[in-house]
Amino acid sequence: MKKQFLEAGRIVGTHGVRGEMRVEPWCDSAAFLQKLKRLYFDEGRTDAGLLASRVHKSLLLIRLQGVESATQADLYRGRVLYLNRDDVRLPENRYFISDLIGLSVIDDATGVVYGTVREVFETGANNVYRIVNEEGGEFLFPAVDAMIAKTDIDAGELFVRPIPGIFGEEADTLTAGEEDGDAH
Repeated sequence: MKKQFLEAGRIVGTHGVRGEMRVEPWCDSAAFLQKLKRLYFDEGRTDAGLLASRVHKSLLLIRLQGVESATQADLYRGRVLYLNRDDVRLPENRYFISDLIGLSVIDDATGVVYGTVREVFETGANNVYRIVNEEGGEFLFPAVDAMIAKTDIDAGELFVRPIPGIFGEEADTLTAGEEDGDAH
């Protein structure tokens, strides 16, 4: 089930003496967060009272209603901020990481179910999905367009076009060949 409110980042400290706070973004970038007009506390139950935000290096600097000094701002250190998914428009074929966790991974050509997405690693070049099968086997799958056929968040399915060996087929063949004395 999709969560309405998603973790956006954490307040990591103060900036200056007038109550500005530094936010470590847990999304694509501080610039992505800056576009939002509202942020929330308490898993979305409380409006944070966002007055202003600006990007500073890799962080987002924010001012909240009623926070006028560094001492007041420091009381918010460690608090997690949330965004409302309705406030965000994602580009086509882009998804919230929390929506990808739990998807069944299915071979687009054969219908074979390889497992479930358990974790998403952000590597810079492309994301990598950690997929776990029913036997507890783990696989790392590069989330590149050429290998993703279709993502259906509502159905809970991720259709993939794996390269040979990514889910262990070549490893099984190699092991069998070694046992017969065919390995060089």
